[in-house]
Amino acid sequence: MTGHKMKKIYLYSKFERFWHWIQAILIILLLATGFEVHGTIDLLGFMKAVDLHNTIGLTWLILFVFIVFWLFVTHEYKQYAPTSKKLLEVIRYYASGIFRGEPHPVQKRKDAKHNPMQRLTYLGLTAVLLPLQMITGLLYWGYNDWTDWGVAGFLTLDMVALIHMIGAFAILIFLLVHLYMTTTGHTVTAHVAAMFSGWEEVPEEEEIEEWERKVERP
Repeated sequence: MTGHKMKKIYLYSKFERFWHWIQAILIILLLATGFEVHGTIDLLGFMKAVDLHNTIGLTWLILFVFIVFWLFVTHEYKQYAPTSKKLLEVIRYYASGIFRGEPHPVQKRKDAKHNPMQRLTYLGLTAVLLPLQMITGLLYWGYNDWTDWGVAGFLTLDMVALIHMIGAFAILIFLLVHLYMTTTGHTVTAHVAAMFSGWEEVPEEEEIEEWERKVERP
């Protein structure tokens, strides 16, 4: 969309930007210390990596509780409500339209910050993957207390470790895809800049209407 008329709208509040970047830092540190615990890399030493991993994990859990609380208090959770409207158009856009300079089929608005594909992805991440990772992390951390917690009879440490590791790789894949998607705005840095300033640049309405007329022409 470079060269087209753009306008700025305020999309991301200070708290959204704060938890986005803090959560990103925590996830990267958790991945790094987790890889060290598994012996993939060697930076801090095993015990320091374990202690730091546990501390960061608990910090992330506390932050996550505040994020969920904020989403429901502000009703921003509605931004993640799944919808199939224009889902196929969004998939087609990322598969081919983006390479032809077409505008995004779902433009961002204050009441609709995420497109249908993002909604499904973020909902799965927030409601399934992250809680699963936190629960398995807590179980891993509290292994010696399993008997008191009443889970010693049907769980094994190997099972919890495997699920936790699979979840970590799933988060890593999401992070890599997310990094790539940040470069798909009208400029390479547009989406990243928006997460610092809160202001997102979107095409003017007449730009979208003009493109739609071109598409509809026989």
